[in-house]
Amino acid sequence: MEKTRIETDSLGAVEVPQEALYGAQTQRAVNHFQFSGRRMPDSFIAGLAHIKWAAAQANAELGTLPKDIAESIIQVVQGVIKGEYNHQFPVDVFQTGSGTSTNMNMNEVLAHLATSHLDQPVHPNDHVNCSQSSNDVIPSSIHVSAVLQYQQQLKPALEHLIRVTRQRADGLDSYVKTGRTHLMDAMPLTLGQELNTWAFQLEEAQARLEGSLSRLMSIGLGGTAIGTGINAHPQFAQTAVVFLSNNTGCVFTSAKNLFSRISAMDNVVEFSGQLKTLAVALMKISNDLRWMNSGPLAGLSEIELKALQPGSSIMPGKVNPVIPEAVCMVSARVMGNDTSIAVAGQSGNFQLNVMLPLIADSLLESLRLLEASCCHLADLVIDDFKVNKENIQSSVAKNPILVTALNPIIGYEKAAAIAKQAYKEGKPIIEVAASATSLSEDELGKLLDPRLLSYPHVKDREI
Repeated sequence: MEKTRIETDSLGAVEVPQEALYGAQTQRAVNHFQFSGRRMPDSFIAGLAHIKWAAAQANAELGTLPKDIAESIIQVVQGVIKGEYNHQFPVDVFQTGSGTSTNMNMNEVLAHLATSHLDQPVHPNDHVNCSQSSNDVIPSSIHVSAVLQYQQQLKPALEHLIRVTRQRADGLDSYVKTGRTHLMDAMPLTLGQELNTWAFQLEEAQARLEGSLSRLMSIGLGGTAIGTGINAHPQFAQTAVVFLSNNTGCVFTSAKNLFSRISAMDNVVEFSGQLKTLAVALMKISNDLRWMNSGPLAGLSEIELKALQPGSSIMPGKVNPVIPEAVCMVSARVMGNDTSIAVAGQSGNFQLNVMLPLIADSLLESLRLLEASCCHLADLVIDDFKVNKENIQSSVAKNPILVTALNPIIGYEKAAAIAKQAYKEGKPIIEVAASATSLSEDELGKLLDPRLLSYPHVKDREI
């Protein structure tokens, strides 16, 4: 049997595991919220600890907390930020909608550690939670944890994927392939143009995220219960964000309207929407890669992705595009998370949103999954896929849609007839066009050159 101790709160006594650093309120939450077995993300716990750190600093400067108590909190919170006590935060994601249980979990852990550090009582509510409420702390922690996770993890990963894609594009621009619209043959383009398009999509996705970030960095800490700032020093909000910015290296600001950051999560909903847009781009790119890799005999077989594992338990020799498939699943999850966040975002009745833990969990999972997807696509797919040069050249040479280039000279109807004949007879378009028009082979060679058609407005000597 696990040894326990007795802890008390305003409702009475509770048995708590002997080795737990938390107290009665956390244990009540563990007892009552047994929905998923999924606790709040580690990155959220770190963001919440950053809020407690900045709050202790601000309270010490403003004289609302004895300096020795504030200093003890500041000292012990560092270990929480580093993840040394993650196992002490067991509360289920599906808990009270304000996240009060997780806020009290943090208050109790820090109070326990600070008491041991200072060798005098540090109270979870009176000291660690001084000038704060769960109602302003939890939304602020969502903002802080999301900003830090984006800046430290997703942003570098996304930039890495863009860089790798651009580099491959530069090296593959000599390969001309058949373009496709409606999954049907279309005008030619180069592999470089195709990959540069992916990179541009990703760059725009990053720009959208960066545009949302400034609003995400505006927080409501100091609004306390509903936004009025009751029980907090008038300068607490402004002072705390200065310390928070210094501690994290990110420039957080105090919202012009603190009520808005407690009652609504619009900026988080916006940011999640931009994560969803990135997920859409990653799914598009992944599906393009899957199609280009399809085969090797009955598909397009334009490229060959690196073999990472056997692809079948029954068909020997089969290899599948496993990373693009996994990224597609990630993208679907992110889209689902965005829907959850949108529904949760509108669940702010009057002065408080009551689905904050779900928002935190969904948002941070999306950030984590997208970061991993960018790294996997860059390093295991785009960086080292092989080009099946013969297949690409063969299909583009036989592509009757090249006849589109003759429209201005022979007209659409005659060009269509040539294309149909080429399809029917399985001949190169240049051969059929030579017999059906008065154009010379040299003229047709220039007009139907796939390389020139992929850059129609660039002179031959320049490409």
